Amino acid sequence: MATLYSHQASNIRKTWFLLTGFLLFIIIIGFTLSFLYGNPNLLYIAIFISIFLNISAYWFSDKLVLSMANATRIESKDQYPEFWNTMENLCITAGLPMPALYVIDDPAPNAFATGRNKEKAVVAVTTGLLPLLNKSELEGVLAHELSHIGNRDMLVSTVVVVFAGLISFVADFALRASMFGGGGDDKKNPIFLVLGIFAIILAPIAATIIKLAISREREFLADATGALITRYPEGLASALQKIANFHQPMRVQHNAIAHLFISDPSGVNDESELREHEKVSWITKMFMTHPPVAERIEKLIGRKNA
Repeated sequence: MATLYSHQASNIRKTWFLLTGFLLFIIIIGFTLSFLYGNPNLLYIAIFISIFLNISAYWFSDKLVLSMANATRIESKDQYPEFWNTMENLCITAGLPMPALYVIDDPAPNAFATGRNKEKAVVAVTTGLLPLLNKSELEGVLAHELSHIGNRDMLVSTVVVVFAGLISFVADFALRASMFGGGGDDKKNPIFLVLGIFAIILAPIAATIIKLAISREREFLADATGALITRYPEGLASALQKIANFHQPMRVQHNAIAHLFISDPSGVNDESELREHEKVSWITKMFMTHPPVAERIEKLIGRKNA
């Protein structure tokens, strides 16, 4: 039976795997470019950038996410007493320290958790979420976010944000290199042309891999664990339905952090996913940052939502 901490070790291992894989990936790219250009300094630069961004991803990615989301910290419970008090009560139930609370000035209902560990965790909600949900629904959403903190999901999710940016940068650099060639040869090097084609293909594939790396099963797990905290899965199920039925994307969106939110900020999870007889194809699911809302509701309350 799943508990709040049942997947911590797995997610910690996944984080170190991503950090190590990222380091090796950049070193390999640096070695390849230094060989093709005949300039060993490119390898040293790649190693420096890789180590620097690994450190940044672990220590500062939460600040980057909050900045990209235009989130503002709540300094006292008087600003948003219901949000504060609900989170405080859930933290006592879950045995977790109180995270820093943030709000995003946006009418579209949504929420996310970030931070490198439970002591440095952050939970942010949009201003549109709070008036839309009743008490049990808000508890369900906040318990879902606390589950990400307890399961250490948000560390894996947040670290990938930095990686996404650098992979795009490497792809762009390789593409430019393919255009201008290397090694002092006036003619375009065929190897660089191949590298350029690879870079063009890499950019969209890298974005997809990032979304897949942050497995949609993490959302199912957080739903289930959140329901264990509140002991009322209907609250979260009802909240997910209201969020999906809002039909309005967030005003400020960044693809790199879309997977952090409880629902796709682009508004893709609309009413079509809530229709009982309409299925979402497997190929569509491959490109979704979140599981279909209907599936999440069905897993929570054991029936289709009509």
